[in-house]
Amino acid sequence: MSPTPTTATTALDRTTWSRPPVFFTHPAARYGFWFALAAYLVWSTGTLNIDWARTAQGLPRAGDMLARMFPPDFSRSELLIKGVLESLQMAFAASFIGMILAITLGLAAASNLAPRPVYLVARSLIVLSRTFHEVIIAIFFVKIVGFGPLAGLLTLIVASVSFISKMIAEDIENMNMGQVEAVRATGASFPKLLLYAVQPQILPRYLGVCIYRLDANIRHSTVVGIVGAGGIGMTLSATFKRYDYDFSLAILLTIIALVFIGEVFSTWVRSRLR
Repeated sequence: MSPTPTTATTALDRTTWSRPPVFFTHPAARYGFWFALAAYLVWSTGTLNIDWARTAQGLPRAGDMLARMFPPDFSRSELLIKGVLESLQMAFAASFIGMILAITLGLAAASNLAPRPVYLVARSLIVLSRTFHEVIIAIFFVKIVGFGPLAGLLTLIVASVSFISKMIAEDIENMNMGQVEAVRATGASFPKLLLYAVQPQILPRYLGVCIYRLDANIRHSTVVGIVGAGGIGMTLSATFKRYDYDFSLAILLTIIALVFIGEVFSTWVRSRLR
């Protein structure tokens, strides 16, 4: 009769380092793989048709642009503040609306809660919405509703719903089903099942994901404006078109400060949720 391993021995076994698997055990196969990879990189770079002469000619223009950026021009603070506030309004409104809409879609995309047809439809919507970058979605909404913050708001709502709902669905699928079965055994309805079995397990993670998405929306709100979807990015795009580089640098510095503050805020909130 073999002795039963103690808790300390089991914990030691779990923490013992083991070498990761080797895909190419033979040296010839390993070196051949790296040679093929290097050859592919050289070939793919050559097919890009890069005009190195034109690139060299652009270096002096880049130096001239950087020289004209300094010192940054903050004199048009009214226009700068208006663009920043517009970006923040888009980010906060899209995050809040996305948080609400993502709950239903996330529940429908959880295979251990939703019926199979509902699960497939919900997962398809999530995959479809996550297929395209925010800039592409912004171009789509600009064509529909025109230039301005509404297009940016709709873009960030789509991005928020797709991201948060995917995280909710994965958390629900990975949660402890014992608690769910215990509540279900009492004859509780589906809303009560969500309230007493599902919500306590996913709420901290859900709030953390929402804060992370708010931080991402602040950054993305400065990008979607480049294609005309409102916010400070729209102002930045206009300054580059007018060769107003000193004001462009002022906007870039403001965006950096805005993203930095959002990162500090999201980190602080997530630390409080742990």
